[in-house]
Amino acid sequence: MPSVSVVVPVLDDAAHLRRCLAALEAQTRPADEVVVVDNGSADDSAAVARAAGAVVRSEPVRGIARAASRGYDTAHGDVIVRLDADSVPPPDWIATALALLEDPSVVAVTGPGRPSDAGGLVRVVWPVLYMRPYFVLMRGALSRPPLFGSAMALRRSTWLAVRDRVHRDDPEVHDDIDLSMQFDPEWRVLADPALTVRVSARPFASLPSAVRRARRAFHTFRVNGRRGSPPRRWARRLRTDWRNRDQAHAWWRGR
Repeated sequence: MPSVSVVVPVLDDAAHLRRCLAALEAQTRPADEVVVVDNGSADDSAAVARAAGAVVRSEPVRGIARAASRGYDTAHGDVIVRLDADSVPPPDWIATALALLEDPSVVAVTGPGRPSDAGGLVRVVWPVLYMRPYFVLMRGALSRPPLFGSAMALRRSTWLAVRDRVHRDDPEVHDDIDLSMQFDPEWRVLADPALTVRVSARPFASLPSAVRRARRAFHTFRVNGRRGSPPRRWARRLRTDWRNRDQAHAWWRGR
């Protein structure tokens, strides 16, 4: 069985982190290691992590990409799970992710979030205005499903292949999208609703919050230049699909 490390970046989010760590403790397939990356918290986030038995790493330079990368770099597991401090995974989340990763062609898996602290209206519009557009639009731009940082798992070998490409020192990048862009277009990523986690409704907390997220997404495409170009990504993906189809046909004819 592969070993599993869970990475949770945190900044002044002790209450949410406590719930996240409790959900990890209740997993049917427990993590072998939980790494909480303290990104300069002024509250007791680090103390909450230590009390739960997590390994605490400090990343004083602010930025989600910087904190997440620090966690991925120090994780020891064969599989790296990334959750946010406000993520609350169901008890079978890790077991489900590992089952999906049994396919050797899959380099990463991800799932959506659903709000746990929102009223009825937000619960209704959340998938329509946030989750569905994110996965549909980003899939169109990336030629594959994007990673969602609140609920994702990737092989450690995948991270090692791309760690020098990510823009960890740019605090304005959207780290989920940036990491997704570093994957080669032919790599296989699965997005599965079985990996849904509960999250905070903070993306809908204010208009400036939504605008900031959109601005960071566009900025991430700009800094990635040719690597982020949707036409180039789709052209490479289609070439790979045609090559794989031809190889499959050749194998079948040779039987």
